[in-house]
Amino acid sequence: MKPLTSRITSKGQTTIPFEIRKSLHLGEGDLLFYEIGADDVVRFRKLEKVDFEWAQAIESTMTEWQGDDDNDL
Repeated sequence: MKPLTSRITSKGQTTIPFEIRKSLHLGEGDLLFYEIGADDVVRFRKLEKVDFEWAQAIESTMTEWQGDDDNDL
């Protein structure tokens, strides 16, 4: 893949190049997760959408994670 660039606007916004959006299957409304490495390299990835209806449906089966010990950090 050829090197890709984009410019940052005065509002701190940039356009993700088409090739990257296509490769990562990014679309309008998708959430991105950014991570800055010790070497100042920034990595990002698409966050998968959470199916809240499914999560609520299985919540009652997760009782092993609802004890007082789980609140200790």
